[in-house]
Amino acid sequence: MVLPFIFVIGTKGGKCHYLNTDQIIEQKSDEVTAMKAIRFHQYGGPEQLVLDELPIPRIEPNEVLVRVKAAGVNPADYKFRAGWFKDFVDLALPFIPGADFSGTIEQVGSHVDGFKPGDDVFGMRDVQVGGSYAQYLAVGSHGIAIKPNRLSHAEAAAVPLAALTAWSALFDHGRLEKGQRILIHAASGGVGVFAVQLARLAGAEVIATTSTANVDFVRSLGAAQVIDYRRVDFASVVREVDVVLDALGGETQAQSLTTLRPKGVLVTLQPPGVDDALSEGMQVRTALVAVSADGARTAQLAALLETGALKAVIDQQFPLADAARAHVRSESGRARGKIVLTID
Repeated sequence: MVLPFIFVIGTKGGKCHYLNTDQIIEQKSDEVTAMKAIRFHQYGGPEQLVLDELPIPRIEPNEVLVRVKAAGVNPADYKFRAGWFKDFVDLALPFIPGADFSGTIEQVGSHVDGFKPGDDVFGMRDVQVGGSYAQYLAVGSHGIAIKPNRLSHAEAAAVPLAALTAWSALFDHGRLEKGQRILIHAASGGVGVFAVQLARLAGAEVIATTSTANVDFVRSLGAAQVIDYRRVDFASVVREVDVVLDALGGETQAQSLTTLRPKGVLVTLQPPGVDDALSEGMQVRTALVAVSADGARTAQLAALLETGALKAVIDQQFPLADAARAHVRSESGRARGKIVLTID
Protein backbone atom coordinates (compact mmCIF):
# COMPACT_ATOMS: atom_id res chain seq x y z
CA MET A 1 0.00 0.00 0.00
CA VAL A 2 1.39 3.43 -0.97
CA LEU A 3 0.85 6.19 1.58
CA PRO A 4 0.79 9.96 0.96
CA PHE A 5 4.15 11.72 1.34
CA ILE A 6 3.04 14.15 4.05
CA PHE A 7 -0.38 14.81 5.49
CA VAL A 8 -2.08 15.90 8.68
CA ILE A 9 -3.32 12.84 10.55
CA GLY A 10 -5.39 14.74 13.06
CA THR A 11 -5.02 16.67 16.27
CA LYS A 12 -4.68 15.62 19.85
CA GLY A 13 -4.42 17.90 22.80
CA GLY A 14 -4.24 20.96 20.54
CA LYS A 15 -1.24 19.63 18.65
CA CYS A 16 -0.92 19.18 14.92
CA HIS A 17 0.35 15.75 13.92
CA TYR A 18 2.34 15.47 10.69
CA LEU A 19 3.32 12.26 8.98
CA ASN A 20 6.51 12.18 6.92
CA THR A 21 6.68 8.78 5.24
CA ASP A 22 8.88 7.04 2.68
CA GLN A 23 7.36 6.52 -0.75
CA ILE A 24 8.37 5.31 -4.15
CA ILE A 25 7.66 6.65 -7.62
CA GLU A 26 6.65 3.99 -10.10
CA GLN A 27 9.75 3.91 -12.27
CA LYS A 28 11.44 1.81 -14.88
CA SER A 29 14.09 -0.60 -13.66
CA ASP A 30 16.93 1.53 -15.05
CA GLU A 31 15.83 4.74 -13.29
CA VAL A 32 17.08 6.05 -9.96
CA THR A 33 14.73 5.11 -7.14
CA ALA A 34 16.67 6.28 -4.07
CA MET A 35 17.86 9.61 -2.78
CA LYS A 36 19.95 11.03 0.02
CA ALA A 37 18.32 13.22 2.63
CA ILE A 38 19.16 14.77 5.98
CA ARG A 39 16.87 13.71 8.81
CA PHE A 40 16.76 13.90 12.59
CA HIS A 41 15.45 10.80 14.34
CA GLN A 42 15.06 12.47 17.71
CA TYR A 43 15.10 16.00 19.06
CA GLY A 44 18.44 17.42 20.15
CA GLY A 45 21.57 19.19 18.97
CA PRO A 46 23.06 19.47 15.47
CA GLU A 47 24.58 16.00 15.85
CA GLN A 48 21.07 14.57 15.46
CA LEU A 49 21.16 15.45 11.75
CA VAL A 50 22.12 12.34 9.80
CA LEU A 51 22.43 11.57 6.10
CA ASP A 52 19.99 8.78 5.20
CA GLU A 53 19.11 7.00 1.98
CA LEU A 54 15.39 6.99 1.21
CA PRO A 55 13.03 6.16 -1.65
CA ILE A 56 12.29 9.11 -3.93
CA PRO A 57 8.90 10.65 -3.00
CA ARG A 58 5.85 10.11 -5.15
CA ILE A 59 4.00 13.16 -6.43
CA GLU A 60 0.29 13.85 -6.20
CA PRO A 61 -1.67 15.21 -9.21
CA ASN A 62 -1.14 18.84 -8.12
CA GLU A 63 2.58 18.42 -7.35
CA VAL A 64 5.88 18.45 -9.17
CA LEU A 65 8.99 16.42 -8.43
CA VAL A 66 12.02 18.68 -8.09
CA ARG A 67 15.63 17.54 -8.28
CA VAL A 68 16.91 19.84 -5.56
CA LYS A 69 20.15 21.68 -6.26
CA ALA A 70 20.20 23.89 -3.15
CA ALA A 71 18.22 24.30 0.07
CA GLY A 72 18.01 27.35 2.30
CA VAL A 73 18.69 27.04 6.03
CA ASN A 74 16.33 29.00 8.28
CA PRO A 75 16.34 29.50 12.06
CA ALA A 76 13.07 27.60 12.25
CA ASP A 77 14.93 24.49 11.03
CA TYR A 78 17.17 24.24 14.08
CA LYS A 79 14.33 25.23 16.40
CA PHE A 80 12.23 22.32 15.14
CA ARG A 81 15.26 20.01 15.39
CA ALA A 82 15.94 21.12 18.97
CA GLY A 83 12.31 20.52 19.96
CA TRP A 84 11.37 24.12 20.65
CA PHE A 85 7.93 23.61 19.14
CA LYS A 86 7.20 20.03 20.19
CA ASP A 87 4.52 21.19 22.63
CA PHE A 88 2.62 22.73 19.73
CA VAL A 89 3.51 20.68 16.66
CA ASP A 90 4.22 16.96 16.73
CA LEU A 91 6.53 15.83 13.95
CA ALA A 92 6.50 12.13 13.19
CA LEU A 93 10.18 11.30 13.44
CA PRO A 94 12.44 10.84 11.57
CA PHE A 95 11.86 14.19 9.90
CA ILE A 96 13.47 15.92 6.91
CA PRO A 97 13.88 19.65 7.70
CA GLY A 98 14.00 22.50 5.21
CA ALA A 99 11.53 24.91 3.62
CA ASP A 100 13.48 26.74 0.89
CA PHE A 101 14.72 25.07 -2.28
CA SER A 102 15.85 25.60 -5.85
CA GLY A 103 16.20 22.92 -8.48
CA THR A 104 14.96 21.37 -11.70
CA ILE A 105 11.56 19.78 -12.32
CA GLU A 106 11.83 16.07 -13.11
CA GLN A 107 8.13 15.21 -13.24
CA VAL A 108 4.80 17.06 -13.19
CA GLY A 109 1.46 15.88 -11.85
CA SER A 110 -1.57 15.45 -14.07
CA HIS A 111 -3.28 18.57 -12.64
CA VAL A 112 -0.27 20.90 -12.95
CA ASP A 113 -0.32 23.73 -15.47
CA GLY A 114 2.41 26.22 -16.30
CA PHE A 115 5.39 24.00 -15.47
CA LYS A 116 7.15 21.20 -17.32
CA PRO A 117 10.09 18.84 -16.82
CA GLY A 118 13.38 20.67 -17.23
CA ASP A 119 12.13 23.96 -15.75
CA ASP A 120 14.41 25.48 -13.13
CA VAL A 121 12.20 26.53 -10.23
CA PHE A 122 12.46 27.81 -6.68
CA GLY A 123 10.03 28.11 -3.81
CA MET A 124 9.22 26.90 -0.34
CA ARG A 125 7.23 24.46 1.69
CA ASP A 126 5.84 25.27 5.11
CA VAL A 127 8.56 24.79 7.74
CA GLN A 128 6.53 22.28 9.74
CA VAL A 129 6.22 20.16 6.61
CA GLY A 130 9.89 20.43 5.65
CA GLY A 131 11.55 18.17 3.12
CA SER A 132 14.06 20.34 1.24
CA TYR A 133 17.22 18.90 2.81
CA ALA A 134 17.05 16.14 0.19
CA GLN A 135 18.01 15.33 -3.39
CA TYR A 136 14.36 15.15 -4.47
CA LEU A 137 11.28 16.95 -3.28
CA ALA A 138 7.58 16.54 -4.06
CA VAL A 139 5.99 19.97 -3.79
CA GLY A 140 2.69 21.62 -4.68
CA SER A 141 2.89 23.71 -7.83
CA HIS A 142 1.15 26.58 -6.01
CA GLY A 143 4.33 27.22 -4.04
CA ILE A 144 6.90 27.52 -6.83
CA ALA A 145 8.02 29.96 -9.51
CA ILE A 146 10.50 29.93 -12.37
CA LYS A 147 14.01 30.64 -11.09
CA PRO A 148 15.53 33.93 -12.28
CA ASN A 149 18.19 33.25 -14.90
CA ARG A 150 20.69 35.60 -13.30
CA LEU A 151 20.61 33.70 -10.00
CA SER A 152 22.45 30.48 -9.23
CA HIS A 153 20.47 27.73 -7.52
CA ALA A 154 22.23 28.59 -4.26
CA GLU A 155 21.19 32.24 -4.54
CA ALA A 156 17.61 31.29 -5.44
CA ALA A 157 17.36 28.94 -2.46
CA ALA A 158 18.32 31.86 -0.21
CA VAL A 159 15.21 33.80 -1.20
CA PRO A 160 11.73 32.31 -0.62
CA LEU A 161 10.95 32.13 3.10
CA ALA A 162 12.98 35.18 4.11
CA ALA A 163 11.79 37.39 1.25
CA LEU A 164 8.15 36.31 1.56
CA THR A 165 8.32 37.00 5.30
CA ALA A 166 9.78 40.45 4.70
CA TRP A 167 7.14 41.26 2.08
CA SER A 168 4.28 40.15 4.32
CA ALA A 169 5.68 42.01 7.31
CA LEU A 170 6.15 45.28 5.45
CA PHE A 171 3.10 45.41 3.23
CA ASP A 172 0.44 42.98 4.49
CA HIS A 173 0.86 43.76 8.19
CA GLY A 174 2.84 47.01 8.28
CA ARG A 175 0.99 48.59 5.34
CA LEU A 176 4.17 50.46 4.55
CA GLU A 177 3.82 53.29 2.03
CA LYS A 178 6.08 55.63 0.13
CA GLY A 179 7.43 58.42 2.33
CA GLN A 180 6.92 56.57 5.61
CA ARG A 181 9.68 55.74 8.08
CA ILE A 182 10.49 52.18 9.16
CA LEU A 183 12.83 50.78 11.80
CA ILE A 184 14.20 47.35 10.90
CA HIS A 185 15.97 45.30 13.56
CA ALA A 186 18.51 42.55 12.76
CA ALA A 187 18.91 44.15 9.35
CA SER A 188 21.81 41.94 8.28
CA GLY A 189 19.91 38.71 8.92
CA GLY A 190 17.98 36.61 6.41
CA VAL A 191 14.69 38.53 6.68
CA GLY A 192 16.34 41.87 7.40
CA VAL A 193 18.38 41.85 4.19
CA PHE A 194 15.22 41.61 2.09
CA ALA A 195 13.21 43.94 4.32
CA VAL A 196 15.72 46.77 3.91
CA GLN A 197 15.75 46.36 0.13
CA LEU A 198 11.98 46.05 -0.26
CA ALA A 199 11.30 49.03 2.00
CA ARG A 200 13.75 51.13 0.00
CA LEU A 201 12.13 50.04 -3.26
CA ALA A 202 8.76 51.11 -1.83
CA GLY A 203 10.12 54.61 -1.23
CA ALA A 204 10.27 54.40 2.56
CA GLU A 205 12.99 55.90 4.74
CA VAL A 206 14.82 52.95 6.31
CA ILE A 207 16.42 53.07 9.76
CA ALA A 208 18.20 49.83 10.61
CA THR A 209 19.97 48.24 13.56
CA THR A 210 22.85 45.81 13.23
CA SER A 211 26.22 44.91 14.75
CA THR A 212 29.43 46.89 14.25
CA ALA A 213 30.76 44.54 11.57
CA ASN A 214 27.65 44.91 9.41
CA VAL A 215 27.04 48.67 9.48
CA ASP A 216 28.54 49.36 6.05
CA PHE A 217 26.90 46.26 4.58
CA VAL A 218 23.41 47.28 5.73
CA ARG A 219 23.98 50.81 4.47
CA SER A 220 24.87 49.34 1.05
CA LEU A 221 21.43 47.66 0.96
CA GLY A 222 19.75 51.05 1.06
CA ALA A 223 19.29 51.98 4.72
CA ALA A 224 19.35 55.75 5.23
CA GLN A 225 20.43 55.43 8.87
CA VAL A 226 22.23 52.45 10.40
CA ILE A 227 22.51 52.13 14.18
CA ASP A 228 25.23 49.97 15.71
CA TYR A 229 23.32 48.39 18.59
CA ARG A 230 26.58 47.56 20.36
CA ARG A 231 27.35 51.27 20.74
CA VAL A 232 24.03 53.10 20.62
CA ASP A 233 20.68 52.48 22.32
CA PHE A 234 18.28 52.71 19.39
CA ALA A 235 15.39 53.71 21.67
CA SER A 236 17.27 56.87 22.67
CA VAL A 237 17.72 58.13 19.11
CA VAL A 238 14.77 56.87 17.07
CA ARG A 239 11.35 58.54 17.23
CA GLU A 240 8.20 58.89 15.15
CA VAL A 241 8.52 55.87 12.85
CA ASP A 242 5.46 54.44 11.17
CA VAL A 243 6.51 50.79 11.24
CA VAL A 244 8.92 48.65 13.26
CA LEU A 245 10.02 45.22 12.01
CA ASP A 246 11.16 43.21 15.02
CA ALA A 247 12.98 39.91 14.47
CA LEU A 248 14.37 39.70 17.99
CA GLY A 249 11.56 39.89 20.52
CA GLY A 250 12.17 40.40 24.23
CA GLU A 251 13.47 43.76 25.40
CA THR A 252 14.03 44.97 21.83
CA GLN A 253 10.38 44.42 21.08
CA ALA A 254 9.22 46.29 24.19
CA GLN A 255 11.58 49.22 23.64
CA SER A 256 10.50 49.51 20.03
CA LEU A 257 7.05 50.68 21.10
CA THR A 258 8.55 54.00 22.20
CA THR A 259 9.87 54.67 18.69
CA LEU A 260 6.43 54.53 17.05
CA ARG A 261 4.23 57.45 16.29
CA PRO A 262 0.50 57.19 17.19
CA LYS A 263 -1.28 54.63 14.97
CA GLY A 264 2.06 53.07 14.10
CA VAL A 265 2.54 49.30 13.98
CA LEU A 266 5.09 46.95 15.46
CA VAL A 267 5.38 43.90 13.21
CA THR A 268 7.18 41.01 14.87
CA LEU A 269 8.53 37.63 13.85
CA GLN A 270 8.52 36.57 17.52
CA PRO A 271 5.45 35.88 19.67
CA PRO A 272 4.35 39.28 21.01
CA GLY A 273 5.49 39.84 24.56
CA VAL A 274 4.04 43.36 24.73
CA ASP A 275 1.07 43.90 27.01
CA ASP A 276 -2.00 44.66 24.89
CA ALA A 277 -3.14 47.38 27.27
CA LEU A 278 0.24 49.07 26.95
CA SER A 279 0.20 49.12 23.17
CA GLU A 280 -3.42 50.29 23.11
CA GLY A 281 -2.60 53.05 25.58
CA MET A 282 0.18 54.19 23.28
CA GLN A 283 -2.24 54.07 20.34
CA VAL A 284 -0.13 51.61 18.39
CA ARG A 285 -0.81 48.07 17.27
CA THR A 286 1.20 44.87 17.06
CA ALA A 287 1.11 42.12 14.44
CA LEU A 288 2.71 38.67 14.31
CA VAL A 289 3.91 37.44 10.90
CA ALA A 290 3.26 33.90 9.68
CA VAL A 291 4.10 33.07 6.08
CA SER A 292 3.15 30.22 3.76
CA ALA A 293 4.19 29.05 0.31
CA ASP A 294 2.98 31.50 -2.35
CA GLY A 295 4.05 30.90 -5.94
CA ALA A 296 2.43 34.05 -7.30
CA ARG A 297 4.27 36.30 -4.87
CA THR A 298 7.47 34.31 -5.37
CA ALA A 299 7.14 35.09 -9.09
CA GLN A 300 6.90 38.80 -8.23
CA LEU A 301 10.09 38.51 -6.23
CA ALA A 302 11.67 36.65 -9.16
CA ALA A 303 10.95 39.63 -11.42
CA LEU A 304 12.74 41.98 -9.01
CA LEU A 305 15.66 39.58 -8.71
CA GLU A 306 15.92 39.21 -12.49
CA THR A 307 16.33 42.95 -12.97
CA GLY A 308 18.81 43.27 -10.11
CA ALA A 309 16.50 45.55 -8.13
CA LEU A 310 16.56 42.93 -5.38
CA LYS A 311 19.52 40.74 -4.52
CA ALA A 312 20.06 37.59 -2.52
CA VAL A 313 22.90 37.50 -0.01
CA ILE A 314 24.57 34.22 0.95
CA ASP A 315 26.45 33.98 4.22
CA GLN A 316 27.96 30.51 3.77
CA GLN A 317 27.37 27.40 1.68
CA PHE A 318 27.70 23.85 2.99
CA PRO A 319 27.30 20.51 1.22
CA LEU A 320 24.21 18.52 2.23
CA ALA A 321 26.27 16.09 4.33
CA ASP A 322 27.47 19.04 6.45
CA ALA A 323 23.99 20.15 7.50
CA ALA A 324 25.04 19.94 11.15
CA ARG A 325 27.73 22.57 10.55
CA ALA A 326 25.16 24.75 8.80
CA HIS A 327 22.89 24.53 11.85
CA VAL A 328 25.77 25.49 14.14
CA ARG A 329 26.32 28.57 12.00
CA SER A 330 22.61 29.37 12.01
CA GLU A 331 22.37 29.03 15.80
CA SER A 332 25.30 31.43 16.23
CA GLY A 333 23.06 34.30 15.12
CA ARG A 334 25.96 35.81 13.18
CA ALA A 335 24.95 34.91 9.65
CA ARG A 336 24.93 37.80 7.17
CA GLY A 337 22.09 36.94 4.82
CA LYS A 338 21.23 33.27 4.31
CA ILE A 339 22.99 29.96 4.88
CA VAL A 340 22.55 27.47 2.03
CA LEU A 341 23.05 23.73 1.54
CA THR A 342 24.28 22.68 -1.90
CA ILE A 343 23.07 19.30 -3.12
CA ASP A 344 24.62 17.02 -5.75
